[in-house]
Amino acid sequence: MSILIWYLSVINFTTWAAYGLDKGRAKSGKWRIPERTLLLLALIGGSLGALAGMIMFRHKTRKAKFFISVPVMFVVHCVIVAMLVYMK
Repeated sequence: MSILIWYLSVINFTTWAAYGLDKGRAKSGKWRIPERTLLLLALIGGSLGALAGMIMFRHKTRKAKFFISVPVMFVVHCVIVAMLVYMK
């Protein structure tokens, strides 16, 4: 269980940082992190970090694929973690 907590902490922090970095780059007109990468980070467990980044940085909140998919991924991840905890 401690490996899961460690993994989720690292992936969510990384995802949150990626959303912040992308927002900063968007403001300054620099190279951007591809949307596919941001969504992939959320999919592999970083949905909480993605959701936090979307809210804190006001980033990708108007794009339907983010506005819909990130909260759905978050709910699915919560269900999976709850099942793992319950099964243990």
